[in-house]
Amino acid sequence: MKLQQLRYIWEVAHHDLNVSATAQSLYTSQPGISKQIRLLEDELGIEVFARSGKHLTRVTPAGERITITAGEILRKVESIKQIAQEFSNEKKGTLSIATTHTQALYALPSVIRDFIKQYPDVALHMHQGSPMQISEMAANGAVDFAISTEALELFGDLVMMPCYRWNRCVIVPQTHPLAKLLKLTIETLAEYPILTYVFGFAGRSKLDEAFSHHSLTPKVVFTAADADVIKTYVRLGLGVGIVAKMAVDANLDKDLVVLDASELFESSVTKIGFRRGTFMRGFMCDFIEKFAPHLTREVMAKAMQCNNKQELEKLFDMVELPVH
Repeated sequence: MKLQQLRYIWEVAHHDLNVSATAQSLYTSQPGISKQIRLLEDELGIEVFARSGKHLTRVTPAGERITITAGEILRKVESIKQIAQEFSNEKKGTLSIATTHTQALYALPSVIRDFIKQYPDVALHMHQGSPMQISEMAANGAVDFAISTEALELFGDLVMMPCYRWNRCVIVPQTHPLAKLLKLTIETLAEYPILTYVFGFAGRSKLDEAFSHHSLTPKVVFTAADADVIKTYVRLGLGVGIVAKMAVDANLDKDLVVLDASELFESSVTKIGFRRGTFMRGFMCDFIEKFAPHLTREVMAKAMQCNNKQELEKLFDMVELPVH
């Protein structure tokens, strides 16, 4: 059994059983991958993948357990490499982050600027996607960190640490009837067409919960993953926008009226998550501390010792998070 063979079966399983796509991503040949998988199956005496002719059709039950173990082994190998890199050159390496548009555009720029200034020899790669996509990237080892408000809790093998709280605001054109209100209520808001985030993005669940709690059904007529897109359509008069408060710029959005909605919706918490057992290089710890200063190395060490979500929540119960 070779480490290369384990990498091949894991990659094929995570490329929808497409050997050609796997070969392209690994810069090798399709026949070479197929041959090594066959050699591994012959050695083990079982099929990892079921086949129809030359095509792989599914992962067998035995193959599912083998690929899970192969992924664990590959992550351990990566940790060994990280340890070696830390001791050979603690300020050189790579850091991969997966996050949503809102975090990438409004929460991370200053953090990344300062990080790159401190670590010019660390290549930083940012991947954007839906909360579910970025959580999966962290869980399967495609990235080091996932930063999101939604979906991280669905993956039990991620260590999740709270970074900050944030809330929403309502945005309308200056001529809109709501712009003249002294106090906004959720009942009044429910009377107008609403433009907001796609479900699963930027704490959308908190918004829906608030309306449901008051037995109201919001008239959501337009959704997008990007606050700037929502603002564009608010300017066109299509409805009332509900976005993250940090997504509104006092200078760029001065043509819009911003109404505080912190009393209408429960605040959301953005978290950073990484795989349990990850070897945390010095610059990785520094990145987290720049993003969330209360997450010191001591706190990170305690979080990594927690065995489940309940222990993690207990660790951070008394922590007063900053508000963005």
